[in-house]
Amino acid sequence: MGVLRPPTQRPGKLAVVVCILAVATVLASEGWRWSRARQHHAKPATVSTAAPSPVSLSEVSRTIIPMPKGVPSAHASALAQLPQGDLIAFWWAGSRESGPDVQVYASRWSNGKWSDNWVVASRDSLGEALGHGVRRIGNPVAWTAADGTVHLYVVATGLGGWAASRVVQLESQNEGHSFKVRRVLPMSPVFNTSVLVRSTPVGLADGGWWLPVYFEIGHKYPMLVSFDANGDPQRLTRIGERTRSLQPTLVPVSPTEIRAWMRDANKDHSMVQQAVSHDGGASWEDLGPTSIRNLGTSLAVLRLHSGSLLMLANQGTNRKTARSTLSLSISNDGQTWQPLTDIVAGNPGDEFSYPAMFQVGDELHITYTHQRRAIAHHRLKINDGKDLL
Repeated sequence: MGVLRPPTQRPGKLAVVVCILAVATVLASEGWRWSRARQHHAKPATVSTAAPSPVSLSEVSRTIIPMPKGVPSAHASALAQLPQGDLIAFWWAGSRESGPDVQVYASRWSNGKWSDNWVVASRDSLGEALGHGVRRIGNPVAWTAADGTVHLYVVATGLGGWAASRVVQLESQNEGHSFKVRRVLPMSPVFNTSVLVRSTPVGLADGGWWLPVYFEIGHKYPMLVSFDANGDPQRLTRIGERTRSLQPTLVPVSPTEIRAWMRDANKDHSMVQQAVSHDGGASWEDLGPTSIRNLGTSLAVLRLHSGSLLMLANQGTNRKTARSTLSLSISNDGQTWQPLTDIVAGNPGDEFSYPAMFQVGDELHITYTHQRRAIAHHRLKINDGKDLL
């Protein structure tokens, strides 16, 4: 599958209009690559459908992941589990968002502590591998395949802002110590741009996985990319019909039912949006908004081994408090949510945002952006009356 390269010149106004019309036509017909492909729809791994037990959490530790020295800004952490059970965290850091010095860093959680960080991707390393200039890099997410390969997905742009972004797939055969570029994912009809990642992939029973992605030029909408066990993209599916939601997070609640929760892109709305699939992700139905407030930021949802669903979101009531508190809510059915606890709470203007969650045994690991200067890590013991190991 060839790498699509961006145009060498910035398109003029007429070209932009043509692109927008082309996108509208594509959305109406759903005729672009993968979206109508009649392939086998791999079902998510089977999960228990028994009634969840009551859950409580107790904090074990909290820390700041070692940051690169002299780098003032950090954001958008992601977590994955390595073959031997350790966690690995990824995030971007630099002088500022979109800065020319931004790089993607990693750190490994082993024996109860984080390693020193190391660089896994930069503008220069991606540009050299792709054969063209990369202007900025952003959100990373990762997935470890059954064969131990760590697949890293990084947002990168050639021209313009994030609306001109692409997703670069990298892979590591040495547990994340180094990566090589595998491909640019071919996902958009507009010069293959304006597609981003944010949330954790979802494993499938056949060894493949789903990568949640979203399109954001003009209309904003969530999608998923299906990968086979070898890490090759198979199918692109749009999640629902909405045109103002982004940054989907996916959770299987049964072998056939999948739920998606999204950030609302409307400036005057702040409730978490949701959609459901009853056929293993082949088709999606929009649902009404949840009762969870989430004003202009990404969120994370996790199904515990016990069956309970946890949602971690910013629940500020206005722009000043939008990202100052990260709160956990719990649900038995994915529809009715109850507040559980605040993970971190600050003052108006503080930022604790873009969370990631991962369960290892009876521990819940949470990372998030801490004041745009670092990545914080909380480790909590899950108490639900069951042996989760």
